[in-house]
Amino acid sequence: MTKNMGGLDKSLRIALGAALILGALLGYGTWMWIGIVPLVTGLLNSCPIYSVLGISTCPTKKN
Repeated sequence: MTKNMGGLDKSLRIALGAALILGALLGYGTWMWIGIVPLVTGLLNSCPIYSVLGISTCPTKKN
């Protein structure tokens, strides 16, 4: 997998995923387990949907 997420995108996904999983653990709803998806993509620094759409939020490297 290639990296296609920048720092802010990664941080927001990890925070949102952790918050949703915490909500699921506290009993706010089983649908909150969807938080696994943003958490994993944030930790891996790669989003499959970004790859399909050709999107990248990584900062470009200058030569």
